[in-house]
Amino acid sequence: MTASVMTGPRISTVNASCGVSAWLVEDRNLPVIAFDFAFLNGASHDPAGKSGALNLVSGLLDEGAGDLDAQAFQNALADHAIELSFSADRDDFRGALKTLSQHKAEAFRLLALALQKPRFDDDAVARVKAQVSAGLRREQQDPDAIARRSFSSAGFNGHPYGQQPRGTLDSVAATSAADLRALTAQIFTRSALKIVAVGDIGAGELATLIDQVFGPLPATSLLPPVTPTVLGSLGKVEIIEMDVPQTALRYGAPGLFRTDPDFIAAEIVNHVLGGSAFTSRLFMEVREKRGLAYGVSSSLVPLRHAAFHAGGTATKNDRVAESLDVMRAEMRSLALHGPTEQELAEAKDYLIGSFPLRFDTSAKIASQLLSFAINGLEIDYTMRRNDLFRAVTMADARRAAERLYAEDRQLVVAVGQPVGLA
Repeated sequence: MTASVMTGPRISTVNASCGVSAWLVEDRNLPVIAFDFAFLNGASHDPAGKSGALNLVSGLLDEGAGDLDAQAFQNALADHAIELSFSADRDDFRGALKTLSQHKAEAFRLLALALQKPRFDDDAVARVKAQVSAGLRREQQDPDAIARRSFSSAGFNGHPYGQQPRGTLDSVAATSAADLRALTAQIFTRSALKIVAVGDIGAGELATLIDQVFGPLPATSLLPPVTPTVLGSLGKVEIIEMDVPQTALRYGAPGLFRTDPDFIAAEIVNHVLGGSAFTSRLFMEVREKRGLAYGVSSSLVPLRHAAFHAGGTATKNDRVAESLDVMRAEMRSLALHGPTEQELAEAKDYLIGSFPLRFDTSAKIASQLLSFAINGLEIDYTMRRNDLFRAVTMADARRAAERLYAEDRQLVVAVGQPVGLA
């Protein structure tokens, strides 16, 4: 399976009569099918004052559909060993189906019911809202969760990205079954759909099942487009007081989109800064040399309508300022000088060598390929990807590092009782 995906020829395009296309990796070695899909509209379209609505939808689609109530739907999944899950983020709504070949008819029937005829029964809505609300209450005691929520609120104030995809206690309580029905009618449309199938299924059969599941959905949506934006509040340090021994620290500044020509080089530079768990500059400087924190990391966050880089740690209240100074110093160093030759070579080796680990099961292949499709990458990207990383030069890395880290102002959020942070 891995070899066929990595070399590219086994990935083909399947066009269904309803106008929807899919990527297919056909493999008859095991009687298993993994089927992943995404609607390219997400929680950024939650109704005003009802953030978290699409997240509620993701928790309710398997809680009854068509003539099956929640118990009957769950029994049908369990009786046929069908795995079905849904998730919502800011940009997309994703679904994942995994089934034995012998049960594919029932699996795709249940998926079609979930998308076409969700019930949103009162008892199921109340139960899922209670589950989500319980999680939100737990997050109110979690410094890191508070820091992440406050970061997006401050960085995207007034923009849909500033809303919380999982909502708030008030917004979840305010969302009704009617809101969920109206939202799904706009999100679940054929024009904003990406599909990947992997396993024991052929092109003709896949096309038929796609028509069955997605054909009855609306062709297009009337949702207004999300306005492109940039991370704001740069230079702001937001301190949220909380009586805890450690402060959760998160920083961020504008970054690069996935389609930017320098994005591959930026991935390498981010790996050097804080993307590696045990060899990155932040790990060595913050943890190993100074013992400031147990863990520290950085990442690139290329959303569809904004891009930023971010990082964070958790450290003793009296060492927060020192930790942030160290992280900023490493970003400045990379912006001025780029990585060393050794850092560049080691980062490329790791990012190239670890790539096959993303393709060792049918489900992982489907999920990874769907992410590529969502990001607008071509069907041959798996074949070209490692060569793109090999081709990154020191000049490329230095240019990407300067673009990422030359901005010396970040949005900083600290939750705890930080000393000396301003």
